[in-house]
Amino acid sequence: MTDAMHRPEQQINIPQRYEGNAHSYGSGLAGTPAYAPAALSPLGLPAVPPAPPAPPAPPLYPPMGGGPIGGNGRPRRRRGRLAAAALALALAAGTTGGVIGNALGTDGTPTGTSSATAATVTAASAETITTLSGVVQAVSPSIVTINIQSGRSASLGSGVIISTGGLVLTNNHVVADGGTITVDLADGRTVPATLVGTDASHDLAVIQLADAAGLTAAVLGDSDSLTAGQTVLAFGSPLGLEGTVTSGIVSALHRETSEDTGEQEPQSPFGGVQNQQRTTTLSDLIQTDAAINSGNSGGALVDTAGRVIGINVAIATTGDSTGNIGVGFAIPVNTAKTVIAEITGTAV
Repeated sequence: MTDAMHRPEQQINIPQRYEGNAHSYGSGLAGTPAYAPAALSPLGLPAVPPAPPAPPAPPLYPPMGGGPIGGNGRPRRRRGRLAAAALALALAAGTTGGVIGNALGTDGTPTGTSSATAATVTAASAETITTLSGVVQAVSPSIVTINIQSGRSASLGSGVIISTGGLVLTNNHVVADGGTITVDLADGRTVPATLVGTDASHDLAVIQLADAAGLTAAVLGDSDSLTAGQTVLAFGSPLGLEGTVTSGIVSALHRETSEDTGEQEPQSPFGGVQNQQRTTTLSDLIQTDAAINSGNSGGALVDTAGRVIGINVAIATTGDSTGNIGVGFAIPVNTAKTVIAEITGTAV
C-alpha cells in the first residue's frame, strides 16, 4: 500500500446527521474506544488464553531523508526532510466527513463534552509559572477554535489571539477555502471574524474578531533559543474538542517538509484548472512528539514559561493511519512574527 500526501480537512456535512457512534482515526470521539470489548471471565479478566511470547523486535532503520538513529549525526537544516515514500504529511486542520457531524451537531458546537468555563486569568510571567497546570491556566484564554462555514459544508481549526484588539493567528489552510468565519473563545463566547491577510508560502493567516472585549493576548517567545529535548505543550481543538492540551518535547529543529495545500493550479491564462494539487514546502520547522491531530492546525506550541514558540501546522502519517504517530510539526514563532508584521503592518 503506497503512502500519499494528503490534507485531512475537517469537513462537517450539515444536511445529514449520523446518529451512530462517532469515530475518527480508530478511536471514539467522546472517549469510547473504537473496538468491541473483550468477553469477561467471572474474575473480571478477559476470557482469552495467555498470549504467546512476543517475537523479537525488528531492527530499526532511519527514516528516509533523516539522520542516523542514535543522534550522532551533525544537525543540518535539510537533513530532516521527510520523503513522501516514507511518510504522508497531513495538515492538522481536521477532516472527518459526516462522522464528525454527530459529535459537533449542525452548528459546530461539541456535544457530549464539557463546554469551556469562563474564567478570569491574569497573564503570568515566566517566573510565576512553575507547573504545567500553571502554563495551561495562563495560555488557555488565548487559544480559540475557528469555524468556517461554506455553503453546505463546514470545517474547523485552531488559532492564537495575538493582540487585545482581536487579531488571531492561524494557518492559511484553515481559512484558504473561504466562507463565513466564526470563532469560539475560551470564555464560551462565539464571535464573527473577518480575514485580514494570508501568507500561503508560510501557511499562516491573520483574522480579526468583531468583538475584542476582554481578550487575553498570548505571549510570543523566541524560537531561536529552542533546543531539542525541551518540554512543550500543544494547544488546540483536535477533532473539535476545544481546550485540549497535550505535552511532549522538541524532538528536532530545522525540519523541512512538503504539504499538499489542496489548491488547484491554473491550467492556462484562458481559464480552466488542472486536476493537480499544489504542494508547498515548509522549512525550518519544529518537530515535536506532543500529540497533534486533525483540528489542531493554527494552535499554539508553548514552552514551560507559557510563551508561544510555534504554530501547529502538520503531522506525519503512515499507511492508512491519519492520526498522531508522535511526529508533528510547528512553524517557529519567529517566522510567524515576521509574517504578522507583513500582513498587519505592526510588529508583535
